Amino acid sequence: MKLTSTSFADGQPIPSEYAFGVPDPVSHVTFAPNRNPALDWDDVPEGTKSFALICYDYDVPTKPDDVNQEGREVPPDLPRADFFHWVAVDLPASLSSIKEGEFADGVVAHGKQAPTGPHGTRQGLNDYTGWFAGDPDMEGNYYGYDGPCPPWNDSLVHHYVFALYALDTERCEVDGGFTGTDARAAIEGHVLAEARLEGTYTLNPRLRG
Repeated sequence: MKLTSTSFADGQPIPSEYAFGVPDPVSHVTFAPNRNPALDWDDVPEGTKSFALICYDYDVPTKPDDVNQEGREVPPDLPRADFFHWVAVDLPASLSSIKEGEFADGVVAHGKQAPTGPHGTRQGLNDYTGWFAGDPDMEGNYYGYDGPCPPWNDSLVHHYVFALYALDTERCEVDGGFTGTDARAAIEGHVLAEARLEGTYTLNPRLRG
């Protein structure tokens, strides 16, 4: 199985159109268009009954001490963890593409509230749900796709993996406000094939050039 995109090439920078945040000369970061990128896939294995799609950033700092702090950079040797940007399950087996902006088009304060998405998909909570907890202007349940917005002072360029899984079951055994971790556990033992597409993004002016 192969996953491609007309929005960005594998291993290349993700355009800001598909990000949650873009650089701002005064506040360091401001909202971006936040459109989901286009995705296309083929060579689907026989017996596929549905797909699951998970997008995550594996370069997220595990300690907040230096994050977005003036006059400091997040050190490159800090341990990193996954941050989920998109969790979608029950994509029908007949589907072979997702259009640009079909699942997300713009930043929605307090998060997109509908767990259902196009094509009858069910969408999980992305990790902005936890990131904005306690912020009265932004807190809420963030379902579906919300794009890159790494710390503006991170010394590392962040990497974003779009992982598509062909499954042998029509319904993924997750319910309610499920997370990326929940979806990963639920698809274990049901994956017939996996395809990945990876892009990069940074808000650090020093790294953007």
